[in-house]
Amino acid sequence: MLKTINYISNLAMPLIILIIILYGVKEKNKIFDNFLEGAKEGLEIVLSIFPTLIGLFVAIGALRSSGIIDIITNLLLPILNLIKFPPEIMPLAILRPISGSSSIAVATDIMKNYGVDSQLGMIASTIMGSTETVLYTIAIYTGCVKIKKTRFVLAVALLADFVGIIVSIIACRIFL
Repeated sequence: MLKTINYISNLAMPLIILIIILYGVKEKNKIFDNFLEGAKEGLEIVLSIFPTLIGLFVAIGALRSSGIIDIITNLLLPILNLIKFPPEIMPLAILRPISGSSSIAVATDIMKNYGVDSQLGMIASTIMGSTETVLYTIAIYTGCVKIKKTRFVLAVALLADFVGIIVSIIACRIFL
């Protein structure tokens, strides 16, 4: 059964491409011209959001290398202990809304240090699956369509991430 699923998975993309080409030929579309036009539009979108991406990457690099995340975690330690929030998860909770790659690195580090099957490993995995890289996503989507006023979207998205983090911790404590 697993070999069949793997075989189908390996064939999925080539089959989709073949279906698109056959449909284009049937409809008498200029397939390659349409592809080039789409690639050109994609490149224009990349160029339009490139400054936003550079700003985000610089900010993330500064956050990680400055040690500010450790300072914030240490400042919040009494509150975290009071509400039984694992302080080891705090760097992930801070970075997850900002950067997917940084949060993957932090989650991987948590799993290396505490184990994949540990409660902290499970919490980190659940947080990764139940939250989003809010700032990155908002920057990309609003940058593409040139929306400038994002404070309400940002507030709701950050609230959703906060709820996702809290529910992840509670669920892992209840079920694990």
